[in-house]
Amino acid sequence: MTNTPSAPDDTSPVEISAPVTAAELPTLRRRIQAVLIASQILGGLGIAIGVALAAVLAKDVSGTEALSGLASTASVAGPALLAMPLASLMGTRGRRPGLVLAYLVGALGAGVVVLGAVVDNFPLLLVGLVGFGAGSSANLAARFAAADLAAPDRRGRAISTVVWATTIGAVLGPNVAAPAGESVAGLGIPAAAGPFVWAAGVFVVAAVMVAVLLRPDPLLTARALAGPEASEEADSRSLRAGMRAVRASSRARLALVTVAVSHTAMVSIMSMTPVALSHHGAGIQLIGLVISGHIAGMYAFSPVMGWLSDRLGRLSVIGLAVGLLSVAALLAGTAGPSHAQTAAGLFVLGLGWSAGLVSGSALLTDSVPQAARAAVQGLSDFIMNTAAGVGGLAAGLIVAQAGYGWLNLVGACLLVPMAALAVRGVVRRA
Repeated sequence: MTNTPSAPDDTSPVEISAPVTAAELPTLRRRIQAVLIASQILGGLGIAIGVALAAVLAKDVSGTEALSGLASTASVAGPALLAMPLASLMGTRGRRPGLVLAYLVGALGAGVVVLGAVVDNFPLLLVGLVGFGAGSSANLAARFAAADLAAPDRRGRAISTVVWATTIGAVLGPNVAAPAGESVAGLGIPAAAGPFVWAAGVFVVAAVMVAVLLRPDPLLTARALAGPEASEEADSRSLRAGMRAVRASSRARLALVTVAVSHTAMVSIMSMTPVALSHHGAGIQLIGLVISGHIAGMYAFSPVMGWLSDRLGRLSVIGLAVGLLSVAALLAGTAGPSHAQTAAGLFVLGLGWSAGLVSGSALLTDSVPQAARAAVQGLSDFIMNTAAGVGGLAAGLIVAQAGYGWLNLVGACLLVPMAALAVRGVVRRA
């Protein structure tokens, strides 16, 4: 049976060029996912190359370690600022233009970072880091693009596979930062800015790949397959309509809280763990190993979380996320001088984040109408990144005033509303 898309209208300037049959859909799903995985690897590599030396570059340009932390803040602000405009663009034009724009903004931001370093201008450097950080918006949006054409009982696995692909770029990035710095020797570019030159190039390659290969657009195709009600109602794609869809669905609200709380708890605890380790005598190498283990927990096991989400249900894996994040806070918060216990806590923290992100993203996609999904997903990324930015800033104050153990206690307390909503959802289904 052939599903034919509706005719284009003035409010929907981009449509898929040909109908997709039921027989063609599995092949199309695999091809779209392959493109998203490849672009995710490149996007993760671009971000990881730059992040590896962002704080060092900020210290060199500003002349003080006190301002080097602003590099991380600026990078986190980027995806939060771009999330809503990106959602609006995707809602009207599809995934492909949105992903391309995000990668190009990241490339432009990386170029501004290099310029700021060359002219020794710290405010310009921070502006560039905001744009550079915005490039990660493409990696966040790609997980939802993977779910557009996935069968409902495989959405968790589709999302988690694309999330997992970030592991490759995240691992490779720091390892090529040094060669990237050496490659600009003699060009008048500081070595610490070299990784951003490479990052700009990687983002451009990712943008071209998506522009050329991500066809037909997965979101527009999904709308066409869903029928006229999803293809023709342009007003239902607005951000205001997305907010209405969230208010109308308790499961969508749970999904938003799950993604935001999981991300905020993870960022807050992870960001201050190097400080806590250094206070107990850990060196740079050991700190690097602990953070590497944490990143492995975040990404390497995401396919397991996706499989569990599809087999056991979204609510079960949200409960698992609450449990894992609670255990992580307990382990890290009571570790004291035990570096092994801190490392275990950070690894479990990564697992909890993965469970929350994958199950929450899948539940969010399940819980709102097709036409409003892009807007709701953009709202989710905006809330997630904004909350994490606030959490990261608050984490430093909490550790300075009360200590690392108290930070973990606060992180555990953040899980209470998430757990309460999950229990409420289970009771309603019973």
